[in-house]
Formats: sequence, C-alpha cells, structure tokens
Amino acid sequence: MSAKAIREYDGKLLLAHYLLQSPTLAEEKPAAAFEQPATRLAQVDVSHVSAAEPADKIASAVGAALDRAERQHPWLLTTKLVAKPDQLIKRRGKSGLLLLNAEWAAVREWIRERAVQEVSVGAVAGVLKTFLVEPFVPHGQDVEYYVCIQSHREGDEILFTHEGGIEVGDVDAKAQRLAVPIDQALPAPARIAAALLADIGSASQRDALATFIERLYAVYVDLNFTYLEINPLVVLEAAGRAPQVVYLDLAAKLDQTAEFESGDKWARARSDAVVYGAAEAPSSSAAGPAMEFPAPFGRELSREEAYIQELDAKTGASLKLTILNKEGRVWTMVAGGGASVVYSDAIAALGFAHELANYGEYSGAPSETQTYEYAKTILDLMTRTQHADGKVLIIGGGIANFTNVATTFKGIIRALREYKQALIATNVRVF
Repeated sequence: MSAKAIREYDGKLLLAHYLLQSPTLAEEKPAAAFEQPATRLAQVDVSHVSAAEPADKIASAVGAALDRAERQHPWLLTTKLVAKPDQLIKRRGKSGLLLLNAEWAAVREWIRERAVQEVSVGAVAGVLKTFLVEPFVPHGQDVEYYVCIQSHREGDEILFTHEGGIEVGDVDAKAQRLAVPIDQALPAPARIAAALLADIGSASQRDALATFIERLYAVYVDLNFTYLEINPLVVLEAAGRAPQVVYLDLAAKLDQTAEFESGDKWARARSDAVVYGAAEAPSSSAAGPAMEFPAPFGRELSREEAYIQELDAKTGASLKLTILNKEGRVWTMVAGGGASVVYSDAIAALGFAHELANYGEYSGAPSETQTYEYAKTILDLMTRTQHADGKVLIIGGGIANFTNVATTFKGIIRALREYKQALIATNVRVF
C-alpha cells in the first residue's frame, strides 16, 4: 500500500460520482435515506506559474484562471461562495485561509491577493497556487458532524462524533468507533446507527447518516481509499423531503499502488461530464485526466520528480521518486515498494539517515526503456555534485513476483554504461 493524499477537489468529485453507484459491502443494501447535493466545484489552478516570474505575468495568469473558472461555472455569478486553498493544508480556517459567504467579485479579489504568494501555516511555508470554490451552505453548528474511515492492518475503522466543525477537538478521545475486519461485511444500517449514532436525537437524521455511512464505506473500498475524513458533515432537513447530506470539508488518501485497478474509475469521476454537468461539458470524453497526487504543502516537485511522475502515469508499472537531500551521499535504486522501505529503514538504522538522498522504487514489470529512464534520472542527479567521502549507489530489491528482472537490469546497465565517466568522476561506489 502506498497511501497518497489527493486534493479536496478530487476527493469530492469521487464522492459525487460514486456515492450512489459503488456496490454495497453491507450485510444488506438499504435505500438511501438522504439526498445528495448537486456537484458544484470550481478549481482555480495556477500551478504552472512560478513565484519568480514578474508580477505582471503572475497577475495576468491568475486573472486568466479566474476568467476561465467564471466561463466554465456560470453558477459562480449567482451563488454565495466559499473559497480556500486546495494544497493539503490542515486547519485552513484557523490559519485565515478560508473565505465564507462571499460574492464572486470578493472571491476573485481574495484569490488574486493570495495566488502565487508565499504563506506560512505553522512552521511550514509554501506558495498558494490551487484554490477550490464552491457554494456556501448556511447551517447551524448543531447539524455539524465528523466522520472518518481509515485502514489498519486488521481492517478498516469508522469514526463518528456528533460534534464536528472547526472546534471538533480530540477526535480520538471522543469518537464512536466501528471496526470492519478484513473480509467481513459492513453491518446493516441499524447496527451502524447503534454503534455510531446514539447521540443523534433526530430519527430522520440518524437514518440519513446511517445510510450515508453505508454508501461512504462502499466508495471507500470500491475506489481504494486508505483514509477519508469529512469535517464538517452537515445534515440539512426540509419538510416533505429526505435530509440532504453535504460534505463541506474533506481530506483523503488513495492507495497509489491500486492505480492499475482503480485508475479508470478515478479518471471517470474527473471527466468534464461530472465537473461541468453533462449538458455543459466542453468535452464528451467519458474519462478525465489521471489522478494527481500533489506534493505536500511547502514542497514543490522538482523537474526530475515531475518527470518520473509523468512516466508513472503513462504505465501500468510503478515508478516513484522523491528527492530527500540532493547533496546526500547515499542513493538507492530499489525494486519493490516494500523493499524500498526496508532499504531506507536499514540505511537510517546504520546512522546514515542524514545522507539518504532519495526514496523511491520501480516495480510492476516496467519495460527496459522505462527502467532506463528511471535509472538515468537518478544517475544524473547523483553525479551533479561531488561529496568529500564519495557517493554510494545501492541497487537491490525484493522478491520479483511478475517483474522480468533481466529486462529491468538491461535498462539499469544501459544507464550505468552511459554515465560511466560521470560515476567515476564523482567517485561513486555501486553495491
């Protein structure tokens, strides 16, 4: 498992598309006792713009992104809105990075002032480049709830508390919990309600939440989530209709190693038909772009990391690279996700954590060319600078289940031969 965080925008698109579609994993599938709101999500993305560019060029790019959002989402002009950065930032409200109940003109100005600007969140500083805009949902604090599903070695666990929102407090201490062991069905909604929803006084809200949690867990498993947190989850009641369940704020992680299985599903949820509505979609394509796994806030992908990520997205194999310390002495080229963790732990245990230059792995039967490109990227990085004690390249791996070792080593050997003189000049020892 490789748990990778995704943007709130993408997590909400996945829920919007699959909430009522994913096959049930419960003992019995109930009729949904809630209404799902219409999907209205607008992304303002200027991730291609560098903070080092001239101010007028930045302003032009931000204005163009805002104009594009306005054209693609006409509802922005007629709806009260919420705006926030969408870059894996926690506690945005407490950091002053949340605009509530605003007109589009105010949202434009708020984003314009912050886009491609550096901000500090706690001890981490980063540049804001991606924003999420969605309708403002008026509600009382008494209908704010918290729900989280997370995966452990023994199975999955659902946490729920009837006190959600910005002041949710210590969830671990006060949440009700429901364990779902591996290969066991989710209990029926009545048992879900008994285990998690005893503090909900309204019978209609309790029924809505019980069936929503059943649907949420179905999506969680169907799309290979490893973590899914909604806070607040709001239940809005209206006379003569089922309660509407709205997920206002969401944090999620997917198992990136499941991309071969779920990648098409992730892409379908990000298609134009889902984002803009079937009637307004600019493209009739059934699938959208491949899922993006952004770098943590405060850390932008290097050119080499972005290149390997692009290669990874184009293949059923797995190619991963994270630069930890570009001046480091110890570099690895490891086959297998599990093996890469073992190698890194061993290097750290031997006292060389501060010298570990990279973390990554190749697996899933990459071709000779793909392995060559992966190896070449690592060799290029490690031979750019000298180290007083020389450098070390560790090539290894775990048990190859279906990877053709001979094919991958042809790619590695080809790269080693190409960088022979650079490796000698940099005093690299290969193990």
